[in-house]
Amino acid sequence: MPNRLANASSPYLLQHADNPVDWYEWGDDALSLARERDIPILLSIGYAACHWCHVMAHESFEDDATAALMNRLFVNIKVDREQRPDLDRIYQLAHQVIQRRGGGWPLTAFLDPHTHQPFFIGTYFPREPRHGMPPFRQVLERVAVWYRDEPAARAQNNAALAEFFGRNGGSDAPRHELSDGRTTETMALAALERDFDPEHGGFSPAPKFPHATQLQWLLRRADPRARRMAHYTLDRMCRGGLFDQLGGGFCRYSVDERWEIPHFEKMLYDNGLLLASLAEAEADPVFARAARLTAGWVMREMQHADGGYFASLDADSEGHEGRYYVWDAGAVRAALSAEEWAMFAPLFGLDQPPNFEGRWHLHNASDADLSQPAVRSASQKLLELRARRIRPATDDKVLAAWNGLMIRGMTLAGRAFDEPAWIESASRAARFVHRELWQSGRLCTSWREGRVIELSFLDDYAYLLDGLVELLQDAFDAELLEFAVALADGLLARFADAKRGGFYFTPNDHEQLIQRPKGFSDDATPNGNGVAAYALGRLGHLLGETRYLGAASATVASAVAYFGDWPHAHAAALLALDEQINPPTLEIYRGTPLQLRESEPGMKHGPHTMAFKIPTDAPGLLGQLADQPALEGTLTLYRCVGTHCESPQRLG
Repeated sequence: MPNRLANASSPYLLQHADNPVDWYEWGDDALSLARERDIPILLSIGYAACHWCHVMAHESFEDDATAALMNRLFVNIKVDREQRPDLDRIYQLAHQVIQRRGGGWPLTAFLDPHTHQPFFIGTYFPREPRHGMPPFRQVLERVAVWYRDEPAARAQNNAALAEFFGRNGGSDAPRHELSDGRTTETMALAALERDFDPEHGGFSPAPKFPHATQLQWLLRRADPRARRMAHYTLDRMCRGGLFDQLGGGFCRYSVDERWEIPHFEKMLYDNGLLLASLAEAEADPVFARAARLTAGWVMREMQHADGGYFASLDADSEGHEGRYYVWDAGAVRAALSAEEWAMFAPLFGLDQPPNFEGRWHLHNASDADLSQPAVRSASQKLLELRARRIRPATDDKVLAAWNGLMIRGMTLAGRAFDEPAWIESASRAARFVHRELWQSGRLCTSWREGRVIELSFLDDYAYLLDGLVELLQDAFDAELLEFAVALADGLLARFADAKRGGFYFTPNDHEQLIQRPKGFSDDATPNGNGVAAYALGRLGHLLGETRYLGAASATVASAVAYFGDWPHAHAAALLALDEQINPPTLEIYRGTPLQLRESEPGMKHGPHTMAFKIPTDAPGLLGQLADQPALEGTLTLYRCVGTHCESPQRLG
């Protein structure tokens, strides 16, 4: 019989709907039951594309004996971290504190039913003892005994964690003056140089993550060393197995230092961020190929018919990680002509020993030109063969935050590589989010099959606002501008820390959790405070709105206090700091649609320049835009640098 998760909207929760575990979603029913029975909560957090989440589900949650133990000793709560990033953020931090190392997924936390403080926490636990880890059933029994027999230790644990979360709420540090910004940038660049891998690119040993926000910050530096590190890292990723060499799209991370073998899930956020990085890098055929394949994959496989972008593709198919992507060299040779095989095999490592469980995962094993006709024809044949396989599952949630990242990435890439269809794709996604996830003046975090999760978080507002400000430069729409203003006002009204500057992760009317998070460091995605400051500053310059400019400045001043010796871990905030030190150039072009279209080749775009093309008859203009008409029917340019504006120029 299906359990309570059968009515969930999340594909991840639905994956567990047939478990014998008596799962609850997070909510009053589960929390009240645990409190009344005085038994611990077992909180399990994961996501649909997570390989080790699937492994633990198959080993433990689908096992009748393990499920019986869980049901007897605990109230069991399953959470999709993409729908409840607040819970994930809090309990990942708790894992770091308790275990003295970073967490991950699945996250397995045991909570006091009265305080919801975790007293034991881990990630994946195996069914049998393995790699120094105890079996999950043993963990369950020992945790239940400890909860029952050690009330004094439990109270001490609760008090210590409550004190920690109180100290680390993110609102007690003093704000800094921005005059230290140059020193901070120098420190960040020096730290990235220390961490840089000169042989393979990237900024860590294995496992290697893309860290696209750091790449974007490096690409904006005038220092050639910074751009060289970013370019080399992007090149190695685009040539490596992290990138799907046939179908496009980047996987989540590489398990080795060479970017050769990935963890095979594909996340929307990684690909939106990396499209933006490829767009801001200097022209390069390798980057152009990767961008075109990735944008094609996004529109072909990751976009709802009505416009919104889906969340992820699973790592597994047919019960095995990577099976969809790997090849037998003999099968490849049989599918290709002799000329194609002779060209393709050495380029993609098929003439070398197998690199993934006795099979071959394609990676560009040389620096040769990948645009040759034989390579293109061979790739198309293999792509058609691969399409006959059982495809990894799609998590078809439409997440507001991640759609914001992809809207920005598709817009930047469409502009850089002269692909209007990509910008149109981004525009369709923006209109979808506005239509489906903007409910009664508030943004919802998630949509699937007509159902929304009526919660919202800082990243939802910040990422989407950032994406809209970028999109409006190429596809101006008064309705989307009004939506952007509503998002900015929502940030200030619901998330702002009026005392210290910056924004909390949850709104001011959110349910009370053990912490109201506020932070400035990046993780797999850019920090919401940094993105909010960047986007608010740009919208403030566009509209001449001092409330937005002031909030951006206050957020950056608050962020600088948290940089310490790790400013490079705050790349999103560094991008916002850069905009405070070097305000962007704003160019507003007003004219007829024909005038704007004919003048597009001469219009400037760049990391430090915003260029908006606004038709003469555009309705509903807000702020200073309403006072910037086309002069006497001619194409007119209004140009400002920061708060200094020049006289309007007639261009024709």
